[in-house]
Amino acid sequence: MPRLLIVDDEPSICWGLERLGESMGLEVDSASSAEEGLRKVDASQYDVVFLDVRLPGMDGLEAMPRLRPRLGEAPLVVMTAYGDLATAVEATRRGAFEYLIKPFDLDQAERVIRHALAAREAPAPTPPTDQETIDGFVGRSPRMQEVFKRIALAAASDAPALLAGESGTGKELAARAIHRYSARSNGPFVALNVAALNPSLAESELFGHARGAFTGADAPRTGLLELAAGGTLFLDEVADIPPSLQVKLLRCLELQEVTPVGTNQPRKTDYRIVAATHRDLGELIRQGAFREDLYFRLSALRIELPPLRERLEDLPALAESFLRRAEQGSTWGGSSFDPAALAELQRRRWPGNVRELRHAVESARLLSRGGRILPMHLEPSGPAVPRVLAKGEEEPDEILRRLLREYATRLAEERPESGDWYERFLSLVEPPFLEATLGRYRQQCAAAARALGIHRTTLRKKLDQYGIQND
Repeated sequence: MPRLLIVDDEPSICWGLERLGESMGLEVDSASSAEEGLRKVDASQYDVVFLDVRLPGMDGLEAMPRLRPRLGEAPLVVMTAYGDLATAVEATRRGAFEYLIKPFDLDQAERVIRHALAAREAPAPTPPTDQETIDGFVGRSPRMQEVFKRIALAAASDAPALLAGESGTGKELAARAIHRYSARSNGPFVALNVAALNPSLAESELFGHARGAFTGADAPRTGLLELAAGGTLFLDEVADIPPSLQVKLLRCLELQEVTPVGTNQPRKTDYRIVAATHRDLGELIRQGAFREDLYFRLSALRIELPPLRERLEDLPALAESFLRRAEQGSTWGGSSFDPAALAELQRRRWPGNVRELRHAVESARLLSRGGRILPMHLEPSGPAVPRVLAKGEEEPDEILRRLLREYATRLAEERPESGDWYERFLSLVEPPFLEATLGRYRQQCAAAARALGIHRTTLRKKLDQYGIQND
């Protein structure tokens, strides 16, 4: 039977948590001071400890460094009525598993206890095998295996490579992998996001300039094409190269020489170029915005990086990999995913792809305090990719407004003096709206109430009113 220790000098807090623990099938003990809590921990073993900050004698923060080695892996939950930033930071720094602000309800305490017990019982995570990873890439899906093969082919050649794929799919990682495994790995890897270039200075950035070439050019500058000599130049968002520079870049690629701005003296250079884009270069060529000859020069080998939604079988290994990386150098280790959390991650569409997943995992690890990651720790997914409406198709909000106007008109005709229009309207629209919101937040009333902008008590009353089950 799991054992819970409560260290608090408020009898009402101890009584409430004792009743809660017993109802959950736990063996519960309590202490009214940190000194008494230390004696109990020395005499017995506990699976979870709730510790108040303000205590007579030794305070909770002072007791934490003494409790931590005695508790082993048992989670330590800190409680305080003084939720200031300094206390929260110090409690976290000293190894708090969770941080509860008084007053808290028993539902919240129950979730913390279950989370703490699950974290304690979770098996140690298994890192991905070497066959599943390559320079930050993770995946055994057929799509990613094809990417790995093409990276290997590109690395064995000096020919230009073009990386295509949506934002966040890992194009720079692929470029770095090509460089690392190529014969140029001892040379520099120079990365440039073309979209971030100042248009008026783009030519100087790429090709360099001589002193006095233009106003402000007080000293000569070596361009990125020369800085990449002996190594690899990675041009990200290559579709944004200004048309005026496309001709000059094509000539540089063909002749392997650079002519700085303000000079007529070309300089021989030796670099390998890897380009990347999330845009359709074929469409840009048809529009006359991108040179076809430059496209063919850049894409001797094309590597298409798939969006995450098309390789969801890789998501568990990816999430685990991001979790392990996030733990490096952190005081919180041993995090793991609850199967329900992984299932929720796999249900999402991930418009931001692998980059979005990495941020989601890092956020969930922080919210779980380095313990078992549950669905409740996953932040709401980012905005979905907007859907383009077909010709004549109405916006969903406008459809709803039109239907409600029709409904109100019909009520006026059928029940002109009934006096219950508003109640009938609420009983029609509120239940499905509340059910959908609860479903989105995994039946967690507190989270659903925050999203709705109403008090949790108000939400519970409405659920009871409409007979909506909240499991």
